Amino acid sequence: MLNATVTGEGNDHKLLLAHGLFGSGRNLGIIAKRLSDAFEVTSVDMRNHGSSPWFDTHTYFDMADDLADFADGDVMGHSMGGKAAMVLALRHPEKVRRLIVADIAPVGYQHTQMHLVEAMKALDTDQPSRSAARDALDVPEDVKDFLIQSFDVKNKRWLLNLDVLGAEMDKIVGFPDVSGTFEGPTLFLSGGDSDYVKREHRDRIKSLFPNAKFAKIPGSGHWIHAEKPREFEAAIRTFCS
Repeated sequence: MLNATVTGEGNDHKLLLAHGLFGSGRNLGIIAKRLSDAFEVTSVDMRNHGSSPWFDTHTYFDMADDLADFADGDVMGHSMGGKAAMVLALRHPEKVRRLIVADIAPVGYQHTQMHLVEAMKALDTDQPSRSAARDALDVPEDVKDFLIQSFDVKNKRWLLNLDVLGAEMDKIVGFPDVSGTFEGPTLFLSGGDSDYVKREHRDRIKSLFPNAKFAKIPGSGHWIHAEKPREFEAAIRTFCS
């Protein structure tokens, strides 16, 4: 079972948060804390990430089934977690009351994150500090702080199953052939400066999520929860109320 953190325990309104590729539940910690006044918020580490178990596969069917152990109300997933949340809602609609998909669509993308996998694997993990590891990590400056959160300085290892994530990268950037529809309320929440959810994706979205609505948070890119946390929190709170 996935590693999970619960805040706002005992609240009747339940919310499950699923993070994106190379992240962990900690990435959504501020959002979880702020929403814990009204929700029982469960933040998970997805498989092969954080403190959750490592597996030999990393498909969206796997991840959806993992999330099904925790889902019992509203679900929000960002990026990879958003795709997993979509498959969860399509395969286990009885477990999802409302669905929020943050800056991703149910389509395959042409980009790959293999360069980041290779850079993390190339890092000499015998680093004296997190800042030293950050300086030594050969990736673009704008993703260093995000990636280095998954580096365990004490045990000198990545909290990411980089071999499996690399082997399954085509599946991660793709989207599975999944049937059915989710009839519940669904919000596709995008960054105003992001191009992950395009107008040409809407027919595909509506075919799977006929009650989908769309909203953008101005001035934010793909990592909307980190760039605009208050606006992101407010959007979830309003949609799920």
